[in-house]
Amino acid sequence: MSWKQQLIETEKGIFEVFTKGSGAPLFVTHHYSVFTSEGDLFAESFVESHQVYLVNLRGAGSSVVASSDVELSMIDAVMDLESIRKKLGFEKWTFAGHSTGGMIGLLYGIHFTERLNALLLVGTAGRYYGEAKSCIYNPAHPQFQYMQDLIEQLKDSGLAKDKRLMLSKERAKLSLHLPEQYDDYFANTPKKSMSTDRMNMFAREYAIYDVTRRLDKITCPVWIACGTHDVQCPIEFSKEIHELMSGSKFIQFHASNHYPFLEEQDQFQYELDAFFKEVTTSCNHSQQKSFGY
Repeated sequence: MSWKQQLIETEKGIFEVFTKGSGAPLFVTHHYSVFTSEGDLFAESFVESHQVYLVNLRGAGSSVVASSDVELSMIDAVMDLESIRKKLGFEKWTFAGHSTGGMIGLLYGIHFTERLNALLLVGTAGRYYGEAKSCIYNPAHPQFQYMQDLIEQLKDSGLAKDKRLMLSKERAKLSLHLPEQYDDYFANTPKKSMSTDRMNMFAREYAIYDVTRRLDKITCPVWIACGTHDVQCPIEFSKEIHELMSGSKFIQFHASNHYPFLEEQDQFQYELDAFFKEVTTSCNHSQQKSFGY
């Protein structure tokens, strides 16, 4: 089943959002991905338990165009997401972010933790991660240049469809623990592209990104997951977030690289469902106490 498109008019402009599933609201976004009605493999992890809102940020898809580069920053993305929440009328929702989506999620949690039922972070970081030698974005990494070449080619909006698919496949394989299983993991890959303007802004911004000293502002339940072999956001950065956030839950996926929700899908779903049950139980208990039960 395809995702349903909505154009949501907010005080910050019109944003393209795709919805699927049923239940409590959960939103997913990524710094520079451009989503379509085919959805997203990460977002699909939540449609059995939630009404999922897959958001194209400013400058992506049919969302409002940015009037300046500043409007493509991570903090502007947070403010845009909050305007969407207000327009939809949700008192609270859950945020799920993978990779750069998780970085935006941390910022959202710092500024609007009272609006979150939970924060789900997968393969992400609380600060600049390019300094780690195990990171593929570090010039010392043996596959650094190949990754950079692929990214630059993918920025070309005039790429033929077959060429784009081939380059995207090669890029994804660099972030799999078992790249030979790519066709199994991505058998039903949704159509998705990259916003060049947003990607360029991120490349400038992430070198000074560091929210580690403010993570104590996040008081909602937090679930952190990462693959042992993650080359994009190495696992030490997920461990750091966990250590700095009292009460957070951390799950390590030993047979995964950057995509544990695909590489260890069954275990990922099991751990996720267990967390949701834990949060629901805790919430119900708190409500009973507040009513003197």
